[in-house]
Amino acid sequence: MPITTSSYNPPFLFKNGHFSTIYAGIWRKIADFDQKRERIELADGDFIDLDWSFSKTPTQKVVILIHGLEGNAQRAYIVGSAQQLNRNGYDVCAINLRTCSGESNRLYRSYHSGATEDLDAVIQHILANKSHVAIFIKGFSLGGNLTLKYLGEDRAIPKEVKAGMAVSVPCSLYSSCKELLKSKNIPYAIRFKKNLVEKLKQKQKLFPEKISDADIKKVITLKDFDDIYTSRAHGFKDALDYYEQCSCLQFLPEINTPALILNARNDSFLGPECFPVKEAEQNDNLFLEISKYGGHVGYYGSKNITYNEKRVIKFFEEVH
Repeated sequence: MPITTSSYNPPFLFKNGHFSTIYAGIWRKIADFDQKRERIELADGDFIDLDWSFSKTPTQKVVILIHGLEGNAQRAYIVGSAQQLNRNGYDVCAINLRTCSGESNRLYRSYHSGATEDLDAVIQHILANKSHVAIFIKGFSLGGNLTLKYLGEDRAIPKEVKAGMAVSVPCSLYSSCKELLKSKNIPYAIRFKKNLVEKLKQKQKLFPEKISDADIKKVITLKDFDDIYTSRAHGFKDALDYYEQCSCLQFLPEINTPALILNARNDSFLGPECFPVKEAEQNDNLFLEISKYGGHVGYYGSKNITYNEKRVIKFFEEVH
């Protein structure tokens, strides 16, 4: 599809990518929003916790929301999106990826950018146990990569899956990794590393034979974490092999379900390869909107409703 022109033009302060990112990640709050938790058991003996919220009017449409790295279903960008979708006639199933619901998962493995088997398990659960006949997917950052990889993989996409949207997507994981290692992103990298190392220590308590103190001390950067844990726990040779196999970029040409990518030029997490212009131009089902502003999962909007929360409803209504 031709590249979609973006109309996003925030107030002056929010034209700064870092300010937009930090505001959305730390300061934005969504009050008085109720979710109902459901735990589903997975075929490998593990579990995933889902946080549901519902339209005030009966509906057979559901949106699956997928958070980003070290997020969860209570983050403002998830809750805010769920709230707006509920107000516009959609039920919402917000996934807490493995280890992200407040409780460690049971296995040595965890979640990662390419674990589409878990997204598929949630979709199959909805099809088997719920009354929804139209399923939509919206992923943020890592969750956006999962969304697009799922839609473009060599699998039979259920006919009930109608469309997807991915926000602030690291379409090339290696390109994004290189950006995160730059000095401009040190504060974010430190925060991610702190959370990931803490979870690695929790894994060590459960699997002391697989994670040593020396391993933990070697984690200086996010790439180190992927070399030492992510790749080993999920069957990849090393971090670079993980990035190569799991980046959604290679799967974009095969997407046959309408999908929208919304990425900002001033997103400090995204490298040049994360803006797949050629792939969008050559695929009638792939829509790409590159906004000048927005930061990383920012997109500030008036009345505490972000641009991406409005955009997803417009897109889903247009294609379904």
